[in-house]
Amino acid sequence: MAEPDPSGRLIDEKVVPVIEETAVVYKERVVTDRVRLHKRVQTTQEVLDIPVQTESLEVERVPIGAWIEAPAGIRHEGNTTIYPVVEEVLVVEKRLRLVEEVRITRRRDTRQVREKVSLRHEEILVERDAPPDGPDRDPGP
Repeated sequence: MAEPDPSGRLIDEKVVPVIEETAVVYKERVVTDRVRLHKRVQTTQEVLDIPVQTESLEVERVPIGAWIEAPAGIRHEGNTTIYPVVEEVLVVEKRLRLVEEVRITRRRDTRQVREKVSLRHEEILVERDAPPDGPDRDPGP
């Protein structure tokens, strides 16, 4: 369409398009490498040498047959603990008679014990597959 200018002449109007470019960015996952893991459990035999301590009691009854005035108490002689056993006997008078002593002796013994034990440990083997080829492969940072 033509329009007049101030002098009265007609001027052709021109349309100039304005173009704008925009960038579109997108991401895509691309396989760049593959690995395979193999787990292997290994067992080894080891011999352990361990000191093992045992304790035993030996009981011995010792007849005494003595007359006593008062109850006897428990006493210790080295590793032996002595427990007196008394009884009342009816006579014209009542007296205590030591019938026996029970002696308990504590003994300790240490011996070596050999045991076979199985110990396991694990290993991981990493095996790489061939990387994919092609223009889509992401070279990485």
